[in-house]
Amino acid sequence: MIAKKIASLVILAACSTVATAAEGPLMVRVRAVHLDSANGDNTGLGLSVNNKTLPEVDFSYFLTPNVAAELILTVPQKHTIYSNGVEIGSLKHLPPTLSLQYHFAPDATFRPYVGLGVNYTNFSSVKFAPAIVTALGPNVKRSSWGLAAQVGADIEISKGTYLNIDLKKVQIETDVSSKGNKVGTFKVDPLLVGVGLGWRF
Repeated sequence: MIAKKIASLVILAACSTVATAAEGPLMVRVRAVHLDSANGDNTGLGLSVNNKTLPEVDFSYFLTPNVAAELILTVPQKHTIYSNGVEIGSLKHLPPTLSLQYHFAPDATFRPYVGLGVNYTNFSSVKFAPAIVTALGPNVKRSSWGLAAQVGADIEISKGTYLNIDLKKVQIETDVSSKGNKVGTFKVDPLLVGVGLGWRF
């Protein structure tokens, strides 16, 4: 009888170990993210870009149960450029972000986290209306480096599958020039609100 109990405990412990091991260090999330630009402009041109919802995928690797490195990726996003509300052109931006996260309750159903990292944004396909090109000869700096801060939570909905809610603030800016002379800086500095699903492997 005692031997059976011991055997049962060993089997239970083994099953528990296998279940724990099944959730590995890699997590992949897919989100829909709404980008809300700060539209900070000191050029005197009243510059702004449109807000939009975009797809996002991220890969998180857990270095420890509480600490993870997260790489956030998307595809180049097209934005319309406005001057005092009038459309004057467009551009695309690609903003990969690498963050270090701290997860407060890695074994709970509700798993909140905070993160801090760095963003690199590449601006491409910059186009201005012909009349604007003739009058101002405008251009923008093609790269931007800035900090990124986030807060979010993974909510377990089944083994290895999570509902993710994520909020990020990212520093993105570019110098604006007219006929080769810098006239100011435009700050996108978006607030990013994301909702999606995650899978732990």
